[in-house]
Amino acid sequence: MGAADIIPGVSGGTIAFITNIYDQLMAAIKSFGLDALIRVARLDVAGALSRVHLRFLVPLLLGVLLALASMARLMHMLLAEHPVQVWALFFGLIAASILVVGRRVPGISVSNVLAGLAGALGSWHLVGMIPVATPETPVFLFFCGALAICAMILPGISGAFILLLLGKYEFMTGALKAPFADGNPLVILIFAAGALVGLLSFSRVLHWLLRHYHGLTVSLLTGVMAGAMRKVWPWKEVLETRLVGAREVVVREQNVLPDVAAQGFWLAVGLMVLGFVLVLMLEHFSGSTAEQ
Repeated sequence: MGAADIIPGVSGGTIAFITNIYDQLMAAIKSFGLDALIRVARLDVAGALSRVHLRFLVPLLLGVLLALASMARLMHMLLAEHPVQVWALFFGLIAASILVVGRRVPGISVSNVLAGLAGALGSWHLVGMIPVATPETPVFLFFCGALAICAMILPGISGAFILLLLGKYEFMTGALKAPFADGNPLVILIFAAGALVGLLSFSRVLHWLLRHYHGLTVSLLTGVMAGAMRKVWPWKEVLETRLVGAREVVVREQNVLPDVAAQGFWLAVGLMVLGFVLVLMLEHFSGSTAEQ
């Protein structure tokens, strides 16, 4: 999940979904509720800890943080030097993820089909939006944290991509790379507070939807993932760029058909197939583990 969340356009929520821990993740986040807060206020720390799913969240969070710390520079380097091959791998991963998640829709119905189409059209439009320059006020940073974390737990749309759209991807990654530099501790604190509020509130909505409208919700999420394929198509033509700080950001591009004779084409196709197979294997082994 941590490795996926680094990349604008790839969601850690997708990884949680295909490994069969998504419902458990929503329930674990939801466990940080009013009852736990009341017990903390009463200094009943043991009682509060008994209410939250720490045995699930602690190893998961450690894994995410380890990936963020160890893979961020590597992934940015690979995207800069080998973008087609990296996006081809992601394309295969997400294509298989759509198949895996789509199989969990409890049945084909008009409402499920419409929900899937709505998710696909909304996601297709969202990933095609142009990144913008935005203010750096505390209120806006709080809003960015809340919105990014909501996207991060949704399959198909990544929090990193939302930050890119909001014009705060480079700003926040810069703050995280130098967390103790002048002003950065406050920036990180405000952003983290927004993320915490967004996570605790949105996870409850999503958990309720999955419990009461499971078919519609899974159909919508499958559509969201399908629409996000627009972002991860490997072969693109850059139409317009813009300098945001010291970083050149692509603000307009279009997908193009690949040149079969181009160098690296078959490597990209191979990586696409590899990504597809890896997800199916991951689902198979996670399902086998769940049955034991």
